[in-house]
Amino acid sequence: MNWLFLAGVVVILLFSFVIVFGAPFLPTLKARTDEALELLDLKPGQTLTELGSGDGRILRAAAERGIYAIGYELNPLLVVWSKLIHWRHRRLITVHWGNYWRHKLPITDGIYVFLLNPFMEKLDKKITQEITQKVKVVSFAFAIPGKKPIKEMNGLMLYVYMPDTAVK
Repeated sequence: MNWLFLAGVVVILLFSFVIVFGAPFLPTLKARTDEALELLDLKPGQTLTELGSGDGRILRAAAERGIYAIGYELNPLLVVWSKLIHWRHRRLITVHWGNYWRHKLPITDGIYVFLLNPFMEKLDKKITQEITQKVKVVSFAFAIPGKKPIKEMNGLMLYVYMPDTAVK
């Protein structure tokens, strides 16, 4: 019984500590998944990055459309689960276990994110500093401070970032 209790505590900790870095795991509903990909309007062969990919629903939906999908997830249980259930899409889906705040954004055409409000300004700075090409960003539920979405749909907000062309 002690092992079962300990296992339960570990699972609870793995699913709750991520709040410190962005948001808890909440699966994206199929309708929101389809709408997010519709807003991003990525074509086969383009790349989507999901920051906090959870169980990989967005990644899978993108891969089913021929879009390369890169996910970053902090919870190791969700990383393993995502890799297992998306095995058949492994040529299009890559899931990284780690804190995306500590990794440079990959070259990507679109970003999907569901972060809590206190992290949205930090996200804006990260994207602004790290992108090297035009990137479309869809945020679920929380707006990016100081930016006006290009389009909104059922709690999803689309933003477009252009790289800074000034010499640094």
